[in-house]
Amino acid sequence: MTPYDILHIENTLKETKIVVYRCDMKRILTGIKPTGVHLGNWMGAIKPSFELLSKYKDEPTEAFFFLADFHALNTCFDPIALKKSIKEVAATWIALGLDTKKHIFYRQSDIPEISELTVILSPFTPKGLLNRAHAYKAFVDKNRELSQSDTVRDLDDGVNMGLFTYPLLMSADILSFQADLVPVGEDNSQHLEIARDIAGKFNRNYKTETLKLPELVVRKGALLPGLDGRKMSASYNNHIPVFLPEKKLRKLIMKMTTDSTPPGETKKKDSNALFSFYSNFASNEQILEMEQKYAKGISWGEVKQEIFELVNEELKEKRDVYNHYVNSEKELEDVFKEGALKARLVSKKVLKEVKDLIF
Repeated sequence: MTPYDILHIENTLKETKIVVYRCDMKRILTGIKPTGVHLGNWMGAIKPSFELLSKYKDEPTEAFFFLADFHALNTCFDPIALKKSIKEVAATWIALGLDTKKHIFYRQSDIPEISELTVILSPFTPKGLLNRAHAYKAFVDKNRELSQSDTVRDLDDGVNMGLFTYPLLMSADILSFQADLVPVGEDNSQHLEIARDIAGKFNRNYKTETLKLPELVVRKGALLPGLDGRKMSASYNNHIPVFLPEKKLRKLIMKMTTDSTPPGETKKKDSNALFSFYSNFASNEQILEMEQKYAKGISWGEVKQEIFELVNEELKEKRDVYNHYVNSEKELEDVFKEGALKARLVSKKVLKEVKDLIF
């Protein structure tokens, strides 16, 4: 096998051209569930994903970014809301720096090979493996607590098969593209282990190495505090969406929780949510200046105003890009279509190799 043995005719929306893919390229894959993007996601997930790409910029590398719209079906049954969320999340990633010409950006639902591989991998997925998945266990534990007061009798009450088989579909997301590196947060590392277990079981059965075992990359992004001082999270309802209009952005930042230290009195920067928030967006020089202002007794209102100005300045040009894409449905659809065409060059090949082993 040579480094250039995969030859395809790539039909993009604008032209037909011969494309040669390198077998020795390192593949990085990141999935994004279209359930909204807040400032915490930006600092904790999006920015670290781009930093990982920069780390390998001098090596043959290709990156796959996908919107996990099938995964979103577990919690969103409103087609209008889901379509709106897909559009907004895609526009957000592009505005924050995702280069769709350089990297492959696609919707999960546009790649039928993922669904077919999910079915094929089902017999190689022990039920006990899925029983131990965090999301399912959390649901069962919650039902168990309710059962103690006779509110719920069945521990699986409210659990659908989408939730239960979530890790199986995620495994197919990864294995369909022979991903080498999959950056995830620490709370999602279990899903990578499940993907490796399933791939290993398949490979051992057919005495092959067709399904590549992905390498876990724990994404260590910043933990941005939310409006109430806890980790910013949509589930806590303490989050700040990335591309709010300026007035709404300022209004939310001004609601951030503080202590009762009055203006003129020295503020403590350690374990202080506002200082932590500011530090995620500020330069080293700006952080030092803010430390001095804390020592001199800057008011909380002034700190919040500086946070707003810093964040808004960072987002000003990006907001224009976001608004362009979120209001250009056809252009965004073209991005998805071209991404799917490129992604399927890989997923088709992997699925064919798998099926040739089985049938």
